Amino acid sequence: MKHTRRTFFKTAAAVSVPLFIPQCVSAAANEKIGIAFIGAGLRSTVVSGSFGRDQRTKILYVADPDLNRGEKLAGIIEKRQKLRPQVLSDFRQALDDQSVDGIYCGSCNHWHALTALWAMNAGKHCYIEKPLTYDIAEGKMLTATAKKTGIVFQTGTQRRSTTNVNELVAFIKNGGIGDVKLARIVGYRPRTAIGALGNYPIPKGIDYDFWTGPAPLKPLTRKEFHYDWHWQRIYGNGDLGNQCSHRLDISHWALGVNGFPQSVFTYGGRLGYDVETKNPNYIDAGDTANTSVTIYNYGEKSIVCEVRGLPSPPLYLPVGNKVGTIIGIIFYGSKGYGIQAPVGKGNIYSVSYAYDLQGRVIKEFKSIGTDGKMTSSDDATDRHVANFFDAIVANDPKKVTADARCGEISAALAHLGNISYYLGEKNKVSVDELKRTLQTIKSADDNDETLMRTVKHIEAYGVDLKRTPLSLGAMLNIDTDKETFIGNTEANKLMSREESRKGFEL
Repeated sequence: MKHTRRTFFKTAAAVSVPLFIPQCVSAAANEKIGIAFIGAGLRSTVVSGSFGRDQRTKILYVADPDLNRGEKLAGIIEKRQKLRPQVLSDFRQALDDQSVDGIYCGSCNHWHALTALWAMNAGKHCYIEKPLTYDIAEGKMLTATAKKTGIVFQTGTQRRSTTNVNELVAFIKNGGIGDVKLARIVGYRPRTAIGALGNYPIPKGIDYDFWTGPAPLKPLTRKEFHYDWHWQRIYGNGDLGNQCSHRLDISHWALGVNGFPQSVFTYGGRLGYDVETKNPNYIDAGDTANTSVTIYNYGEKSIVCEVRGLPSPPLYLPVGNKVGTIIGIIFYGSKGYGIQAPVGKGNIYSVSYAYDLQGRVIKEFKSIGTDGKMTSSDDATDRHVANFFDAIVANDPKKVTADARCGEISAALAHLGNISYYLGEKNKVSVDELKRTLQTIKSADDNDETLMRTVKHIEAYGVDLKRTPLSLGAMLNIDTDKETFIGNTEANKLMSREESRKGFEL
């Protein structure tokens, strides 16, 4: 008898098998690939469209601790596929269903790793959103488990599947802008205050215990239940882990530095919300940095990540006519510049450019659809989802463009930067002291110029850096073979959560 993934597990259930699951067999050509959607927020709503546009799949379940959101997404999916998914608050029932071949996880960051581990141990293929993990230790678990089980594992860094980004990366690797030592991530996305720190009621219809999962069970201290967890560190990773995880992924890929850096250093703060609220005593419910600069030292090469949550103009290079970006990456080469998502050239997903040292265009890289027009933002996700299903049908985990190790590294870079910041958060310093410290930090960047641009931006918003100074993060050296911090016990402790709650252990 020819076995599909489904019949394989029915047979396996009748015999004694080890805890880990043997490599899954591809779905038969005439079968739809059954999927469970875990998390029913905005990203899941968008990605469900990409899953729906691929005729090889059907979505059987939608799971979310907020059943209202689950029902809403199920209704959207029903209109598209003419079959209403079953709605659950606890997704484990879907993992027990042998008609489910894989999962999509668009839940909160603190749930990503445990969701993937449970799914892989149930023999389900995994598409897990970025950042892949909440902390560094989780990434190592996922990479090891994906390798051991033979599960098809895709990380949701969909820029890996876009033509324009692939073409830009290839152009850089082939010397198109000369020798490239520096990638600067520009993450200038305004984030307003999320409300005063306080005690708020849990909205009706939410299973708060299950939503909390492996995180500590704490009172709700933010006004808005959904999304704003990104800015509370026991659940999220701030914008360094949120929006910048995509650009960290592209940066280390293009520079060819696919591992941990030799050192990391972050400075910044959660600034400006006293100005926004016109209340000098205001304490925001968020506790991640909204303004930061992180320097990743790879020896001769560096990645510098600038996060700005206060309103900011784009970063323009002092060449050409408004050559720069506001949410993208600038690669600095000896013969020119490469920019992913340059300002004024199209949406941030579908266009990249290469310029010479004078700011003249060398080459355009555009993702063009079948209609001859620049693709929409959905195209990147459509391609990434299709790649996931290609790998499932081929029964070949190596076919994915962003496997578990890829996701592990890109998430870990965000975590490294946050660890540096958290360790030095209470170390408030003057601009002059920060400038002196930066003279000792190895980087391919002009550290002083970046600092002064950052200071000018903060002060232009009305922040008094003498009253609310910047935090000087810890300078962390890294053993790149062991992927641990050298001589810093406190930093190594922060590579994992202190402990998970009973019933939600990793």
